[in-house]
Amino acid sequence: MIGINGYELLVLAILAVAVLGPERLPEYASQLARLVREVRRMATGAREQLREEVGPEIDEVDWRKLDPRQYDPRRIIKEALLDDFENAVKPVNTRPAAAAPRGSTHAPGTENAAPSAPPAVKPLMRLQNGERAPFDTEAT
Repeated sequence: MIGINGYELLVLAILAVAVLGPERLPEYASQLARLVREVRRMATGAREQLREEVGPEIDEVDWRKLDPRQYDPRRIIKEALLDDFENAVKPVNTRPAAAAPRGSTHAPGTENAAPSAPPAVKPLMRLQNGERAPFDTEAT
């Protein structure tokens, strides 16, 4: 949890005995024990208060899923880019040929024929010399 192994803890204990001395060491050890108990009591109280305020659904939350250390930005970007690509490649008309509306020029069985021309695009309208561009008061 702290990153201290047994050997390092032993070295710290010997160092504490050397610095504090055998007379003051029991006093500091009891103060440390009281501090640890107080921190545990505060953590338990905060957990109970949170459970009271949020309710029983706090137990149903998967906290591991919300851990920010599990996120890899490269993976997230890759998935987002691939998702956009898959949505862009999807066919626009997913309606079956049998369900063509009345008056349609599509004859049954001609699904593999060349696609019809796309709808006409409006030509770009240019402003005349000296003409002011349209201004939208709600957009500014």
